[in-house]
Amino acid sequence: MRIFDPHIHMTSRTTDDYEAMYAAGVRALVEPAFWLGQPRTSPESFYDYFDALLGWEPFRAARYGVAHHCTLALNPKEANDPRCVPVLDELPRYLVKDGVVAVGEIGYDSMTPAEDTALAAQLELAAESGLPALVHTPHRDKLVGLRRTLDVVAESKLPVDRVLVDHLNETTVKEAKDSGAWLGFSVYPDTKMDEHRMVAVLKEYGPERVLVNSAADWGKSDPLKTREVGDAMLAAGFGEDEVDRVLWRNPVAFYGLSGRLVLDVARPETLHEGNSILRGGE
Repeated sequence: MRIFDPHIHMTSRTTDDYEAMYAAGVRALVEPAFWLGQPRTSPESFYDYFDALLGWEPFRAARYGVAHHCTLALNPKEANDPRCVPVLDELPRYLVKDGVVAVGEIGYDSMTPAEDTALAAQLELAAESGLPALVHTPHRDKLVGLRRTLDVVAESKLPVDRVLVDHLNETTVKEAKDSGAWLGFSVYPDTKMDEHRMVAVLKEYGPERVLVNSAADWGKSDPLKTREVGDAMLAAGFGEDEVDRVLWRNPVAFYGLSGRLVLDVARPETLHEGNSILRGGE
């Protein structure tokens, strides 16, 4: 089983997670820029974070045979902080980087006017940059948030078929599917979907344009949830081709819209005195 996790925050994870993910079949992932838990107090802290997503994390992932890509954005939660808003002016110089395969996470947290402005601005940046967009739907009032999101997308220059609407569940999947957007589901202990609910959604709505992710981060989460979904699909009677479509071909198709996916990764070979990472050299 080959797996592409289209939404996971490896900055928050250990190298043991990379090793376990590879053993479970994960060969590629996308890491969206997100809120780190501790509020940032200046735009410069975003730029250091973006640089890490473009440099350090791809290198760390390659050590374990995993192709790493990222999406960059001013996230919805911090779009409400005036100290962070200048990030919008600097994003264009990051969006041209090779490892960036979408603008994201953008969308709504509390559905404020500031979030409206940031979402609209970043959808425009996606259209201008030729990139798709990864949209975070709010954890509260999800159906209201989805409808508001789709309204803003409709008013933008970015076609809805270049938008991945994430964190969907049973209450939002039908309207998201009817819109023509790509459908993202986070399988995450306690607070989002689980693998059995995910299988039920797939049985009702089919695998077309569906992406399943672990959204693993600094909270109680599990980077192997994608594999558990694949196993649950097989146990429920789905064929291997359908599993491959959901866990590999659909993420490749969506992020491939960027023209920047590189799925073959060479593991660095030279170590320094037995360390698990390189320490300089020639």
